[in-house]
Amino acid sequence: MLDDKFFNKVEKKTKVDKNTIISLAEKLQKGNMKNKETLSEVIDTLSKMTGKKVNPEFKNKIIEKVIADEVPQNVDNMF
Repeated sequence: MLDDKFFNKVEKKTKVDKNTIISLAEKLQKGNMKNKETLSEVIDTLSKMTGKKVNPEFKNKIIEKVIADEVPQNVDNMF
C-alpha cells in the first residue's frame, strides 16, 4: 500500500489530494470501462484534477473511442 509520504509528494506536485486520487483509482478498478456513465465520471474527475475543461462533444468522442477499443497506444495520435 502506498504511504502518506507518497501522496504528499503527489499532492505537492499536482495539487490533487489523496482522497481524490483514491476515489479515481477505485472508480477505475470497480467500474466497467465500457459503461458510458462510468467513463463520463472518470473524464469529469480527470478534468477537475487537471483543471482542463472538456466540452461535451469531445467527451462523447472519447467515450465512443474507449467503448469501441479504438484508443491508440500513443494518445497524441488519438484525434
